[in-house]
Order: sequence, then structure tokens, then C-alpha cells
Amino acid sequence: MQSENKSQIDGESFLVASRRRVLQYATLLGVGTTSLVKSKSVRAAAADGKEAAGLAEPWPEMQYRMLGRTGHNSSRLIFGCGAALSRSPKDELLNKAFDSGVNTFDVGYKHYYGNAEKNMAPFLKTHRDQIFLISKAAVPADIDWDETINTQQAKTAAKGWLDFMEESLDEMQVDHIDAYYFMGANNVSIMKSDEMLAAFEQAKASGKVSYLGVSTHQNAENVLKAAIETNAFDLAMIAITPGGWYDWNDKSILDGSPKMTELRPLLDQAREKGIGLVGMKAGRYLAGRAWLGWGNPTAFDDFYDNELLQAKLSEFQKSYAFVLEHGLDVVNADMQNMLHLKENFVAAATSSQYFNATA
Repeated sequence: MQSENKSQIDGESFLVASRRRVLQYATLLGVGTTSLVKSKSVRAAAADGKEAAGLAEPWPEMQYRMLGRTGHNSSRLIFGCGAALSRSPKDELLNKAFDSGVNTFDVGYKHYYGNAEKNMAPFLKTHRDQIFLISKAAVPADIDWDETINTQQAKTAAKGWLDFMEESLDEMQVDHIDAYYFMGANNVSIMKSDEMLAAFEQAKASGKVSYLGVSTHQNAENVLKAAIETNAFDLAMIAITPGGWYDWNDKSILDGSPKMTELRPLLDQAREKGIGLVGMKAGRYLAGRAWLGWGNPTAFDDFYDNELLQAKLSEFQKSYAFVLEHGLDVVNADMQNMLHLKENFVAAATSSQYFNATA
């Protein structure tokens, strides 16, 4: 199962990165060509194209947001290390992100992300005390999303999740993780399970973890409502796009989902309860699927106002900027190379420039 999941995440990450790179260079070409027509200057056209594709210097100053009741003033970009480090260390990327102002790093357990935690260890040896470290593991309960976990299943699942946490600590060669998540949660009864919540409190009391989080990209709205209701979760990483909830199965916008602006009251309620909100999959739909072509670059245009549409940003950058300014504290993004890092960094650092203060 581990090798199968590792192949799946590596394969999808490669395809997404490849399609994203095509869209990035299409952006560079398209914006550059438009600029050339308007300005008749090749130098100006090249500069505009590079800026739109996330290649221009210098890097902007990172912006920060308090992550709920954790008290951590997080960079608005979180480095999602799972896919990037699944095969090998990439200290040059991690160090560049850190040196540029990223202070929150997210990874995940080896049964899904291969060697990601192990490959993060060298970076952590140098920077552990300077960053907020997040990892996660699936709750090992063999029940469907709409079933109710029973007491015995919950006890077994709680022990399994704690065992995964111990593995994570060993893989990263650390004795403490700032936050550990119920990964890929979709079952509300697990979220509310006394046994699962007690397992976290046990780990917290032993000094292994400080904060409890959840990541979800299926049944996300109900999972977030459960996190609010229990008042036990400090962080929630949700799969959300400018068009609404992300559909993990179809890799698109969930059919029938309210658009993100209509979900704002729920997001605000979560934040008012002290839950730090982390976005993921904000731009994943733009990359498309392997058998359907090279992407859906205009998928979110109908949700944007003219100022964002005209901004010198790639389509991916626009999606990150939008979700950051419509209810999320930070966004978690996978960065496979320096171009991806620069593009995502610019979007997170400058998102507020493209919206008025009431957005």
C-alpha cells in the first residue's frame, strides 16, 4: 500500500507540475506578446511576460497572519513538503523559502508521502526552532464517510494514529511536532470521537505535539462544521477554490457547491472559534487532468473582478490570491522547483494588493 500510494502521489505531482509549467510559459508568451503589441518594446514585453509567469526579481516581502489560537504568526504561504520530498531531499528549495520568509512547513506520514518526512530531517536539524512544523496521518478506521464509528473501532483507530505520530517523530528525527492532523478526514463521527480526541490530549500531555488539526477534501463542509462544534481543533486545512469546494474525485469544483464568497460566513465562524484556516487545492483544477488536455486556465475567471483579471499574475497566482483574501489565513502549496516556489510566494505575499479592504 505504501509503494502504491507513493507512486500515485509522485505520478500526479509530476503531471500537475508538467501541466502547470506549460501554463506558466503560456502566460509568459501571452502577456509578453500583448505587451509587445502595445509598447513595441521587446525588453518591456519580456519583462511583463516574466512578471506574469512569476520569474521577475526581486522577491516581495512575505505577509503574515496569526493562525487562530495557536499564536503562531504564519507566513501566508505554507510550504507543502509531502510530494516535493517524497523521493529525495530538496534542501535548496526549503532553504530558499525559509530565507525569503516562509516560516511554516507541512509534511505527512510515510504511508502516503514516502520518504518526505525522512528527507526533511536535514533541514530540520538546522531550522527546527525557527519554524512551525506540521505533519499528519490518516486515521486508520475502515469505515465509509457516512458511517458512525463505534467505541472499539475508535480505540483501535486512536492507537493507530498515535503510532503514526511516533513514526513521524522518528522519521523527522525530532521530539516535538507543532501540529499533527487527522489527514484526509471525511467522517464526522471520527472528528467527534472521544477516543480520538483523548488520543491527541495524551500526545499533547507527553510533549509530543501542541495543536490538533484536520485536513479534508471530501465532505469538507461537514468536517469543518464538526471541527467548529467540538472546539477541539486548532487548525483546519480545507480543499477550496474560488468557485467553492474542491471535488477530490473529479479534480474539479464540487457539483452544486456554493462559490467561495457564499461560504465566507462558515469560514468566518471557524476563525471566530479560534481555528486557523489553511487552504489547499486552490488552483489544482486549473492544471486539468492527463486525459482531458493541458488544463482549464480560465475556470475561475467568472468569480474574479476586473482588477484581478487584469493583474499581472498567472492563473495559479490569481487563484491563491483570491482564496487568501476571501476567508483563509494561509495557503498550503506544493513546490516542486524554484519556479513553483517563486510563483506561489509572489501570490501569497501580494494577495492583498488586488482587493479592496472589504473583500
